[in-house]
Parts: sequence; structure tokens; C-alpha cells
Amino acid sequence: MATRKSRSERRADLIEAARRAMLRHGPDGVLLNQVAEQAGLTSGAVLYHYPDLSDLLLEANQAGMERFYEARMRRLEGLTDPAEQLVVTIRSGLPTDADDADVRLLCELGGSAGRNRVYAALLTSLYDRQVSMYRTILDTGSALRTFALTSDSLTVARNLVALEDAYGYRIVARHPTLTPATAAELILAYARQATSNPLQVPA
Repeated sequence: MATRKSRSERRADLIEAARRAMLRHGPDGVLLNQVAEQAGLTSGAVLYHYPDLSDLLLEANQAGMERFYEARMRRLEGLTDPAEQLVVTIRSGLPTDADDADVRLLCELGGSAGRNRVYAALLTSLYDRQVSMYRTILDTGSALRTFALTSDSLTVARNLVALEDAYGYRIVARHPTLTPATAAELILAYARQATSNPLQVPA
């Protein structure tokens, strides 16, 4: 006999269903019945948990973005070497493969941001937090003399985020010669020049 799902579990399922629906139909055009179809529920059941569909879509987008800031910050816990922190952060900011749903959805949101102020605000907030994350690592490394920055930390941090965004897009766009590992090395090549550090950290 199947166990009854809790309210939090059902909401988590609906968030994932909304993400699938947005990937299939686009973040601007997704409808209630499309989310319900992905969840295997009726539209009424979806509305029971989320009376306003826009609230569900907002939570679904925020859930995907969590990986690119909060989860990355957690990966840095316990690491004291700025060089290792920088390598780990760069590697964790790229898609796992061309089918990475989180990155695909971010790319979809980027295309909608010019028309949707909420999506624009979400992406701006994510960008600013990622820049701050990189800048903290760079400033710490500079203070410890692990890094000798060739530009100010804000410029380097912005370039690092821009590179991971650009390469992430190319990976999910299925560029035939660009893998996550290749993209990581390309970003690290810039980071080595910008920090005057070889950034050779064992995997």
C-alpha cells in the first residue's frame, strides 16, 4: 500500500513538475494544466497547494538557482586554501552535461528576462551573489598573498561569472567539442593569469 505523501513532499513534487513544464513550454508560456500533467495530478490538486500559479513558478526557479550559490558555498566549508576554493568554485559552476536541467532552465529564463521583471530580478540577484562569492575568495587569497591579482577583484569576479555563464550555455547548446571538463580548464586558464597562481589542486 502506497504511503500518503506529506504536504511538503507534494509541494516538492509540484516544484519539480513546474520545472519540467517550463523546460518543455518555456518559462513565459507554461499553463496550469501543463504543470498538472507533469505532476500527474488535476489542475485543482495543483491549486490546492499553490492557489496562484505564479508563486509555484517562482519557487521552481528559485529552487534551481540554489545550486549555483548556496550549494557552492556549502562546498567551500572546511576548505582553507583560497586556490583550492577557487578551483572548486569554478568546477561546480558548470553543467554536468548537455542535458543539465538546471542550466537549461537558467538559459530559458535568460531569454525571458527582458520581458519578465521577476525573472530579471532573480537572475540579477543570482549574478550579484556569484560575483560576491568569487570576490570573497579573491580578496582572501590576495590578503594571504596566495594570489597576486592582475586586476581588481570585482573585475576578475565578474569575468569568472561571465565565463561560466557563456560556457554553460554552449555546453547545453551541445557544442560538439566543448565538454564541462574542457570549459573548466578554459576558465581556469583565465583564473591562473588573473591570480598569478598555478591553481594546481588535486581532484
